[in-house]
Amino acid sequence: MNVMPLLLLVAGSAAVAAAGRRTPVPAPLLLVAAGLAVSYIPGVPDYTLDPHVVLPLLLPPLLHTAATDSSYLDLRAQLRPVALLSVGYVLFATVAVGWAAYLLVPGLPLTAALVLGAVVAPPDAVAATAIARRVGLPSRITTILQGESLVNDATAITAYRVAVAAAVGEATSWAGGIGEFLIAAVGGIGIGLVLMVPIHWLRTHLKEALLQNTLSLLIPFVAYGVAEQVHASGVLAVVVVALYLGHRAWEVDFATRLQEDAVWKMVAFVLESSVFALIGLQLPVVLRGLGEYEGADAAWYAVAVFLVVVVTRFVWVYPATFLPRLLSARIRKREDNPTWKGAFIISWAGMRGVVSLAIAFSIPQTIHGGEDFPGRNLILFLTFTTVIGTLVVQGLTLPPLIGLLRLPGRDAQAETLAEANAQAQASRAAEQRLDELLTDERNALPEPLADRLRSVLERRRNAVWERLGQPNPITGETADDTYRRLAREMIGAEREVFVKLRDLRYIDDEMLRTLLRRLDLEEAAAYRETT
Repeated sequence: MNVMPLLLLVAGSAAVAAAGRRTPVPAPLLLVAAGLAVSYIPGVPDYTLDPHVVLPLLLPPLLHTAATDSSYLDLRAQLRPVALLSVGYVLFATVAVGWAAYLLVPGLPLTAALVLGAVVAPPDAVAATAIARRVGLPSRITTILQGESLVNDATAITAYRVAVAAAVGEATSWAGGIGEFLIAAVGGIGIGLVLMVPIHWLRTHLKEALLQNTLSLLIPFVAYGVAEQVHASGVLAVVVVALYLGHRAWEVDFATRLQEDAVWKMVAFVLESSVFALIGLQLPVVLRGLGEYEGADAAWYAVAVFLVVVVTRFVWVYPATFLPRLLSARIRKREDNPTWKGAFIISWAGMRGVVSLAIAFSIPQTIHGGEDFPGRNLILFLTFTTVIGTLVVQGLTLPPLIGLLRLPGRDAQAETLAEANAQAQASRAAEQRLDELLTDERNALPEPLADRLRSVLERRRNAVWERLGQPNPITGETADDTYRRLAREMIGAEREVFVKLRDLRYIDDEMLRTLLRRLDLEEAAAYRETT
């Protein structure tokens, strides 16, 4: 097995993603553009998306990271719009895009056109989350987009399976399709509910952070694999487990949380970067198989399908946003009044991604009887152009569009005040608990050590309030910035002494690593106190 192409993919995509952080262009778009450019460099190997790799090996960890970073409470509060988008919109887009393709492409059977509709129906979890983080969308819109992208893959994959079964000649019906969807959805949620409690119990009872993090890396694959084994939705199983674990992450040992956060950030960075680069690298593979649909006709079909995908989302989002409020007084009373601007952003933020391409590549080559699957190469091409079109057109225009519409962003000062009040309440509870503990003779401490515990609380309580203070007129730094800088300078001086003592053989390398780890933890604590 030649591992060099894989190493080049990971290293190259990571380098482009790192460079993207220094530009106003979102990293996913740079990665797609880089993949498109690199795909035609002589000697670059073909990177064909294998659905047997992408769906079971790349999708679960990406969904897991997105779900654990989401808020269960926020998603529950937005359950209605999330369900309307992740289920209703995907099914509507499947039919609308499929019917449009059937009318547009001569000779394309309706069943094959519906396969295309199911493939391009779901906006991508990775793309939506990456763009939303970069442009700073309002929290409600971000929650809705994240929630939609977490669940819609399950709807699309089920709709795809039903459409493919009809296209290849297997007996199916609307009732059978609905039944298969319900079985997959209920089964996936059920598997997630069954797994989440024992997995969380195991996480809280393992004593070593290394074992806990190993388990953490296995969790999304276990949830996905178990659900798929019983023909349920692996996507929903992963999301249910991850939401539960994220909601109860505070019960896990602090060392595990620190390591887990670093590990999953690295995993997400590598996978997200590689996935977007892979999208661009598919161009030669897709074009080679286009066959009879080459030329102006293929370009026209691509533009038309892209426009139908974009318009279809607007056609669904606006009625789904405002009609329920008109029909239900309960909804008007319980939910904030949405604006046309928010609905416009949700409509425009429907970027497609690697899941659509992976599903498209899983379309069978032949139907029953040995004949070629009708329009398979064209479906691959139209999926590719739709993914690229939504990422480039919508991804590039979304940030300036948000600025043009002047959507209210997150209120940083209000959030800091809420954080300060929460910290004050927690500090009072901690001081009360400390006083209770110190009354017990078993907890007797010298007064300087007891004062040190109180000073840590005081510093933590004041740190948030200091963030609201005026910056230093000379350096422009806030008090937090100065505190972190001075703490790093002090720790750096200690670190240099430890290294010199090691070099002089006064201490050995094992002791040096122990001392440096202690300093690393103190530096991390100083940083977290003021962020």
